Amino acid sequence: MSFFPDVEPIRYAPESEDLLVFRHYDAERVVLGKTLREHARFAVCFWHTFCWPGSDVFGAGTFERAWLSGAGGGDAVKLAEKKIDAAFELFAKLGVPFFCFHDRDVAPEGDTLRESHALLDRLLARVESHMDRHDVRLLWGTANLFGHPRYAAGAATNPDPEVFAYAAAQVKHCLEATHRLGGANYVLWGGREGYDTLLNTDLAREADQLGRFLALVAEHKHRIGFRGTLLIEPKPFEPTKHQYDFDAAAVFAFLQKYDLAREYKLNLEVNHATLAGHDFQHEVAYAVANGIFGSVDANRGDPRLGWDTDQFPNDPREWALAWLEILRGGGMHSGGFNFDAKLRRPSVDAVDLFHAHVGGMDTIARGLVAAAAILEDGRLERFRAERYLGWDQPLGRDILAGRQSLEDLAGHVLANDLEPQPDSGRQEMLENLVARFV
Repeated sequence: MSFFPDVEPIRYAPESEDLLVFRHYDAERVVLGKTLREHARFAVCFWHTFCWPGSDVFGAGTFERAWLSGAGGGDAVKLAEKKIDAAFELFAKLGVPFFCFHDRDVAPEGDTLRESHALLDRLLARVESHMDRHDVRLLWGTANLFGHPRYAAGAATNPDPEVFAYAAAQVKHCLEATHRLGGANYVLWGGREGYDTLLNTDLAREADQLGRFLALVAEHKHRIGFRGTLLIEPKPFEPTKHQYDFDAAAVFAFLQKYDLAREYKLNLEVNHATLAGHDFQHEVAYAVANGIFGSVDANRGDPRLGWDTDQFPNDPREWALAWLEILRGGGMHSGGFNFDAKLRRPSVDAVDLFHAHVGGMDTIARGLVAAAAILEDGRLERFRAERYLGWDQPLGRDILAGRQSLEDLAGHVLANDLEPQPDSGRQEMLENLVARFV
């Protein structure tokens, strides 16, 4: 059975009038020594793409999908099997090398945790068979620690240690499932790790709980021999008023406090950066500068909405700026670009899933090619380097090496009667330079 019978495998055809072709993503094109496929490591997510029915807080689902209803007689396992089949058909026709999932995306929840584990194990066998046939790998797995009412007050940060224990058991099994599938990473998506009011919250206690939870996961990773990267996804406001993982800086500080900075890297989402009041480029640059850049949830928000709208990317300039930071940091390693993005509710046809992903892949590819051209051109990099030349001179080197005290520096200024003059940052010129390549 084909779920997308009218869609042929997507091809690279920049001159075609067909609206369902790649115009910029040529998977085998070599840029800076790697193919675009190797650089971008694109992944399709299960949750928004195959699990979301098009509902929102004001309305019911708008998507009629064979794997969501009307098939399998309503049997949850049969529907899950169809969902897996549909997913791998889409992966193959898009030509993406990776996918990712939450445990509850692939398998329904059972009446007990033991039953939930059994259902996931059973359905992962079907996933494995598709992976073998289609040469698609798992970018990352994660556990859904936010959807069930038991997690209303958090998982690791819950006031009830029984909930903490349940979440730990769920993560243990999902981490082992990710290892079973050869996953490149495992993500801890905080979900409800935060609070709405301090009137009922012991913030210090909850931070200690979360720190211990992350340590337990890292310990189990080593125990089972999982060689993938552990990732944390920073995010603000979602869904609690104060999230402990607000942005990259907050997560890095947390990891340092609990001596976990060597165990975790970051899975950065574009729209979470926006909601935190940052440019996405800033979040990537911060993570790269501190050695914790891991992977990307590729989406965008709406600047007029203060919510996580999870739209597919369409701004090549935004992605060129992000790629500059990624490439300066050595590029992608175990991570990739996962489309944590949703169709708009009126986009009800299944083919819209292809249009959305093709557009997103083209946008990110355009950004990559532009960033590579900017780096090869060299003018932006030379300007940045020349702006800091003074720090390569004796005074700058001595300051950073700790050979200058405040008294020494004051004496230097007074002895030389210094009045430093500012050099132009030339922001406008540099913005125009970037625009030439995007």
